[in-house]
Amino acid sequence: MSIIPLWAQGALWGLISGGALVIGALVAYFVPVRQCLTAGIMAFGSGVLISALSFELMDEAYKTGGVYSTGFGFLAGAAVYTLANWMLARHGARHRKRSGTTQKKQPSEQEDSGSGMAIAVGSLLDGIPESIVIGLSMLHGGAVSTVAVIAIFLSNIPEGLSSAAGMKKAGRSAVYIFGIWTGIAVLSGLASLVGYAVFRHFTAGVVAATTAIAAGAILAMLVDTMIPEAFEEAHDFAGLITVAGFLAAFALSKQGG
Repeated sequence: MSIIPLWAQGALWGLISGGALVIGALVAYFVPVRQCLTAGIMAFGSGVLISALSFELMDEAYKTGGVYSTGFGFLAGAAVYTLANWMLARHGARHRKRSGTTQKKQPSEQEDSGSGMAIAVGSLLDGIPESIVIGLSMLHGGAVSTVAVIAIFLSNIPEGLSSAAGMKKAGRSAVYIFGIWTGIAVLSGLASLVGYAVFRHFTAGVVAATTAIAAGAILAMLVDTMIPEAFEEAHDFAGLITVAGFLAAFALSKQGG
């Protein structure tokens, strides 16, 4: 990919990782997937992301910006995400990653007017921090973090799968479902481009703080949305599966290093 400008590479990697959401949605829409399997995949993806933000994002931010910049950014990212997620939850986006038919499910537009837009914005909110991280990773020598791309790609498949399954059960159309995930995949590419093209002009401290902000938002997203869905259906094995995902990403980071 050396003949491709770095800013374009950033956009492409973000688009690839975001495209996993579309893959997951396609599987959920056309293939009957048992809820326990969906939950298991969600747990594995959660473990992968936790490992990536621990050994890739936070570690790199700490080495570059120190404990104070990293700690402040980490808490700020979680706080901003939590506030935005709380506001969206009040408009029907609380269970946007739910695939089940229990009372904790996505509402239809008839049940909660405006929930469709809230779910779309919430899904975008979940994906932007991950995509920015990909662009930021290219600031270190111009090469993308393979571990970050793989981790985000692997976690996006169950995210798209579970959420699209819930959208379908809530009676939302195929145009709505695939429109959301295709749009988010494109915006993921743009967010990754911004992560590289904009922040390459800032100091190392600012980049470190931004990386930590993204890491905090990702961890808050996992606890608020992905992990509850995983535990809901696979609680007997959710912990073990999450650990397996964590170990897979950890091993990948060490192989990459």
